[in-house]
Amino acid sequence: MRVTSRLRTTPFSILDRSRTRQGRERSQALRDTVRFAQAAEALGYHRFWVSEHHSVPGVAGSAPTVLASAVAAATVRIRVGTGGVMLPNHRPLVVAEQFGVLESLFPGRIDMGLGRSVGFTDGIRRALGAEKDAARDFGAQLDELLGWFTGEQDAHPQVHAHPAEGLRLPVFVLATGAGADLAARAGLSLVIGDLRGRDEMLRAIDRYRTGFRPSAWSSAPYVVVSGNVAVADTTEEARGLLLPEAWSMAHSRTHGVFPPLAPAPEIEAREMTEKERGFYERGLRGQLYGTEDEVAAVLDELIERSDADEVLVTTSTYDRQALLDSYRRLARVAGLSTAHPEAVGGGAGL
Repeated sequence: MRVTSRLRTTPFSILDRSRTRQGRERSQALRDTVRFAQAAEALGYHRFWVSEHHSVPGVAGSAPTVLASAVAAATVRIRVGTGGVMLPNHRPLVVAEQFGVLESLFPGRIDMGLGRSVGFTDGIRRALGAEKDAARDFGAQLDELLGWFTGEQDAHPQVHAHPAEGLRLPVFVLATGAGADLAARAGLSLVIGDLRGRDEMLRAIDRYRTGFRPSAWSSAPYVVVSGNVAVADTTEEARGLLLPEAWSMAHSRTHGVFPPLAPAPEIEAREMTEKERGFYERGLRGQLYGTEDEVAAVLDELIERSDADEVLVTTSTYDRQALLDSYRRLARVAGLSTAHPEAVGGGAGL
């Protein structure tokens, strides 16, 4: 396998959504996330992020700053953060305080990744106190949040966010389109996906770089491209890793419920309606999977075309041992430095 110089110099990171698995307790998914972070650190990955989802049967991660604290406490070197905290669901002051605590406990290792999604049903949004169109206020919420760190917010005079005020930590905006413009205006790093819509993604990246304004948070644009990447001994095996997530997404689109991940053989044997099959096939189309050589070639082209500064991998599957093997193979593809190979030899508990 040929590892290019561009692949060798591009950091690779992981976003784990704490996906639940059929027949297993939700709490196990959270413990698995912490152990997965330890394995990711040993493999040489740059960051390990966790996500925020509410009232989703297939996802256990509902409190990302709490889970990030557990991950940071269980690791030593890897950067830890959120991918992301959904700002419309929270008061900016509380978010600033939470990240201030994290950065104070684990100085120099915490990333603040922010998104603008709201709950996907009216009931969830009401429970969170967020309206359906709350994402429209993301720019103002972002300005207020950053102001709590700099001490320059003026919406609430004589109120201070302790211990956040005066701290600086990397800030990322998770975007699909319009969010790229907000990240550029605020002078923040951009996380953009997914890898299936390459041309649209590249156009958004160009807009971001063109409109970027240097800030106290970042002096230059920083682009993280994100998406699923599956690597296995054969192309078909790698594709099989993506089946559980593809079916879970198809089920959510047709039944309104995002279920736990099921084993790939069970999904392949399932009789699907025409509508389910359509969503399922679309979920697999354009995904990045294959052998190490195949994935290396596609990643090399992707990084070259996007001029990405970093790659964030978001792959989930039912078989956690196969998932860890995929990330181990990807670490070889990217030429990552494995500091402690014995720590990831068996992946116990994953």
